[in-house]
Amino acid sequence: MYDAIEDPYCYPGTTVLRNVPGITDQSGLTAFEAVATAQRAEEPLPEGNLDALHYAAIHRHLFQDVYPWAGEFRTVRISKDNSSFCYPEHIPAMLQELFTDLEEADFFQGLSLERFASGSAKFLSDLNAIHPFREGNGRAQNVFLYLIASQAGHPFDFANLEAEAFLEAMVHSFHGDTAALEGHILKLIQ
Repeated sequence: MYDAIEDPYCYPGTTVLRNVPGITDQSGLTAFEAVATAQRAEEPLPEGNLDALHYAAIHRHLFQDVYPWAGEFRTVRISKDNSSFCYPEHIPAMLQELFTDLEEADFFQGLSLERFASGSAKFLSDLNAIHPFREGNGRAQNVFLYLIASQAGHPFDFANLEAEAFLEAMVHSFHGDTAALEGHILKLIQ
């Protein structure tokens, strides 16, 4: 769970995020969210230009049945395990810079596997540090990276995902070490 102060996204007196079905216990919300997002992930994803608007549309698609604010950038400051994410007032500018860099890198097309893994690990690390949504950033990031990889000719096979180790690699990347994340991305490429 994320740490947030005076969080208007939560039901009063709880850390349970306000949600579409009105579930007020965390275990029930977690179970519902897993099923709802898995179902949406099986549907065709929104088309777009691999930009911030496209990224927000993917989040909205995945979480539309769960959160009324799906696809909207968060308005509160959050942290996790003593690591603070981008302040909400800086999210639009930071996303604009990140997605401009992605476009200038030609969306990592035409790169060797190693260079693709390096560039996409740095992109994913920066996107994670921005953490534009109140919840669901990791799933939206993975789906978005899947689209980038597919377009770049390096499609992923998520059957090769080692979830715990990938999460640990994401934590290390938050502190500037993307080596493990690069390795995991290489394992995902079919």
